[in-house]
Amino acid sequence: MLWLSVGLVVLFSASYPVANAETGDGARYFKIQLLYILVGLLLSRWVTRHPLRHLIRLSGIALLVSMSMILATHIPGLGVSVNGATRWLPLGPFLLQPSELMKPFLVLHGAQLFGRWHRLSLRRRLSWLGIYATGLALILTQPNLSTTAVCGTTLWLIALAAGLPYSQLLLTAFSGLLAALISVSLKSYQRDRIVSFLNPWADADGNGYQLIQSLLAVGSGGTWGSGYGLSQQKLFFLPIQYTDFIFSVYAEEFGFVGSVMLLIFLAVYSTVTLVVALRAKQPIHRLVAIGCMVLLVGQSLVNIGVAIGALPTTGLPFPLMSYGGSSMIASLVTAGILIRVARESKESEVIKLPLLLPQRSSSTSPTTSPDSPSAVSPKLSPESDSSPAPAPAARRRRRQKRSEAATGKPSPVQT
Repeated sequence: MLWLSVGLVVLFSASYPVANAETGDGARYFKIQLLYILVGLLLSRWVTRHPLRHLIRLSGIALLVSMSMILATHIPGLGVSVNGATRWLPLGPFLLQPSELMKPFLVLHGAQLFGRWHRLSLRRRLSWLGIYATGLALILTQPNLSTTAVCGTTLWLIALAAGLPYSQLLLTAFSGLLAALISVSLKSYQRDRIVSFLNPWADADGNGYQLIQSLLAVGSGGTWGSGYGLSQQKLFFLPIQYTDFIFSVYAEEFGFVGSVMLLIFLAVYSTVTLVVALRAKQPIHRLVAIGCMVLLVGQSLVNIGVAIGALPTTGLPFPLMSYGGSSMIASLVTAGILIRVARESKESEVIKLPLLLPQRSSSTSPTTSPDSPSAVSPKLSPESDSSPAPAPAARRRRRQKRSEAATGKPSPVQT
């Protein structure tokens, strides 16, 4: 909730000037984000209340449905294009990005597949790898290289944590890099982004404009920042300041100290996630936790790297901070899955205690030990008559009286 709260505070500041200029309501994007958060929290609550094995069982169907929605974005007249990329499907007044909604299901199913890798047949392995490759290819041709890289890297790291052979991992990594090179060679805008990343000032008014304005925002923050709501770069200088470059606004308003605090928070979150993974009882649950960490923390670091010029400009949002319904819902569901893993790792095992039955006394001697308070000495003192005798002693006296009556001789024990 801390991460989500900070994200809402930053989003309100970053989106206010643009929303006010476009709609006359500076809080418009903030209000819509609250609606997305409500939906995400409801889904996250549902996830945390269901066993992880049920979620994993449903992940295959959900993954195929998500890929079908990605395929639908390629149908003319159905997919919605924004800034030259066709990544969205219309849902009334809202837009859904299926590639974002697919991420939590990809983690669940990837953990299931690679967690049982050595027990699966070759045919089933190749079948699901082919489905993964098809889904990534559909995302890549939208085009959306950054999301393809995040999804592919997440699957690769899950496979690495599962202990797959290094030869297979290296072959997969080489195939992914080859696909990225082919995409960059075919898409001119991707090549331009890489060139502008290396030297943005060579085309300051063109391809390097976004990165230069982002660097100006980060540098203007100084040590302590300009103050909340006082960013200057968000005033129509920094493009898409409430989505892809929201960290630039954060760095300008909260400065170097605030940026370091955010990085420390991400480091703590990663540490807690790794502890949850290590305490997980089942290997598949451990892989699920690792995949959730890669999605939430890894994507955050990529967004920060783009904002400070350490990575080429991409269209990846900052989880739980950037504006966008699909990203927010997917991030909250991912966080809910992580919470479910933590809960199941803390569930105590039920210990069955042996059923204690009352022991029967022998006809010849009492069953209690001599040290027991209920043990009766074979010779009873006269003082013991004042207290009620235990049941074994009373039965013994009755047997002695019957023996005296039969033989006519007194018993050696005086009662």
